[in-house]
Amino acid sequence: MRIISGKNRGRKINPPKNLHIRPTTDFAKESLFNIINNNFDYENIDVLDLFSGTGCISYEFASRGAKSVIAVEKSFKCIDFISKNVYDIKFSNIKVIRANVFSFLNTISKKFDLIFADPPYSLPNIEKITDLVFSNKLLNKNGCLIIEHSEKSCFSNHEYFLKQRSYGSVNFSFLSEDQNLRF
Repeated sequence: MRIISGKNRGRKINPPKNLHIRPTTDFAKESLFNIINNNFDYENIDVLDLFSGTGCISYEFASRGAKSVIAVEKSFKCIDFISKNVYDIKFSNIKVIRANVFSFLNTISKKFDLIFADPPYSLPNIEKITDLVFSNKLLNKNGCLIIEHSEKSCFSNHEYFLKQRSYGSVNFSFLSEDQNLRF
């Protein structure tokens, strides 16, 4: 796993084998960030990374200069790994929070420009993420929710659905109240 772009481009991240996670592949991550590049100016965005796992998406946003990134994960091992990397790489724009994502979404009052969620593919009620983000009004105007999921999940019937992109077994669904965003 590596950071694809930004000031830390090419930096390798080596998660320990005992983390029970499924990191976003470099191919899918590069494709995702090519899409994001067309819609957001990194230096002006606040990002929420849900189900952070190894933190690879948080590192990518931080390396590209995001104003702030909050990484939310409930696994102690993952939190320790992300925190160590934040310290080693000297990311001052990443805050790591250990929490259950669903509880967190019900308690946070901050708004974000971009929310990325990479829940376990087998997570029941994955659509609850979209409900909580939109009912709690967690996105700024022109903000976007991106959910990574398997082909078994479908968000196309959601009122704020914009587009789904597939990269092998990785799928990204883009949702926003701003129907003018181009994905």
